[in-house]
Amino acid sequence: MEPQLSVPPNPDVPFTVVLEDEHFVVVSKPAGVVTQPGLGHATDALLNGLFARWGHQLQNLGKKRDFGLLHRLDRPTSGLVVVGLTPAGYDGIRKQFEKHTVQKTYLTLVHGAPAPPAGTERTPLREERRGGQKVAIAGDHPRAEKAVTKYETLVRARGVSLVRCGLQTGKLHQIRVHMALHGAPVVGDREYGRRDELDKRFSRAVKSAIFLHAAMLAFAHPVTGARVEARAPLPAAHLAFLETLGVACPRVWR
Repeated sequence: MEPQLSVPPNPDVPFTVVLEDEHFVVVSKPAGVVTQPGLGHATDALLNGLFARWGHQLQNLGKKRDFGLLHRLDRPTSGLVVVGLTPAGYDGIRKQFEKHTVQKTYLTLVHGAPAPPAGTERTPLREERRGGQKVAIAGDHPRAEKAVTKYETLVRARGVSLVRCGLQTGKLHQIRVHMALHGAPVVGDREYGRRDELDKRFSRAVKSAIFLHAAMLAFAHPVTGARVEARAPLPAAHLAFLETLGVACPRVWR
């Protein structure tokens, strides 16, 4: 008799396996897919798809270890997610997230250009609920937590900039809020952005998305200690949108 799975498996949830190891797997999730099941997404989350392939390993990790999920991406964000498959894999990588030693690199297209074009943003963030949704609020507050984003402008063209962001922390909507603080909100972002014609064009080109992509993850192997690096190129639809704006994405991120 097959053991009961806590998360309904769904083989139709789209994702790409980037790197698979005995102790963990790194996958790339498309924009529009939520990371874990919740209200309105009981069976179409990334975790449902993961259970269709690694259900027994994830079930064995249990709820205490979030069924393997080590971190999450917002629904409209595309890119890399690392998932533990064994207790050693989960616990070893979890410690690295807690110590902020996991390298997380994102690519984002923003309005205008951040000022200055490169730097480190350290404004703390706190979470609040507004209309049933969680949002991030920037600024000093008793509940605000440390948030650090390193960023560098890669390309500027036609009123937009392609920016590389490195997260030293992983707070809710961190890049989206920090870029907006620099006068350069993420294209397609309805919560912290401009909602102008460019945002509408991107929304038509790439459904249920903002232009934010988790492009690289690097960490120490949880058992051997060897460096592990996973990369996910920008999705084809994002690259096509850049072409319409005359923005040449560096080859390393294609």
